[in-house]
Amino acid sequence: MKKADSLSLFEKQIDNLAEALAPIANKKIAAPCFDTALFHRRSDSLGGYMQQIRDNFTQLITCVEAQRSQQVKFLATQILQQVEALTRELSTQTLRKQENLLSQRKKSTDLYQKLAQHQDYERRLHSMIQDRELELTQTQGFTRQQELQKEIAALENRLARCKNALYSIEKSIEKQEDKY
Repeated sequence: MKKADSLSLFEKQIDNLAEALAPIANKKIAAPCFDTALFHRRSDSLGGYMQQIRDNFTQLITCVEAQRSQQVKFLATQILQQVEALTRELSTQTLRKQENLLSQRKKSTDLYQKLAQHQDYERRLHSMIQDRELELTQTQGFTRQQELQKEIAALENRLARCKNALYSIEKSIEKQEDKY
């Protein structure tokens, strides 16, 4: 097979990958996907890795024209490995999307559990305040009345913090539900 045929076949493979990658090429990726030995520059999108393949292909053409066989072999192997890696990553995108949805649903479930827990705290704090206030009305001793008033004030502070937490949790739930 001639060098020109091999290069055009290589270029076609790269173009096909770029076409398949186009819909998600600029979408941000959470973490680096590839080893630094495979892709020398880190990118925050798959399109950045695709550009590295194109850059290597341009360098490969230059090396073929200059008849540098060692560099041609190295670059050809490098490009093949990069194309395979990017193809594998592209095929896992549907799985990653499903994982993200499951993760969001789990967070949503956790928020609902947290909401229920804080609602229970709120109910118990109300009950404790009522108990202390009832005891305060029935207590005759001045020092005990002061102690109960301090306890009531502390419980009311805890209740206020609990209500703030409930408000924050409810807002978080609303934000998540708006995403769906």
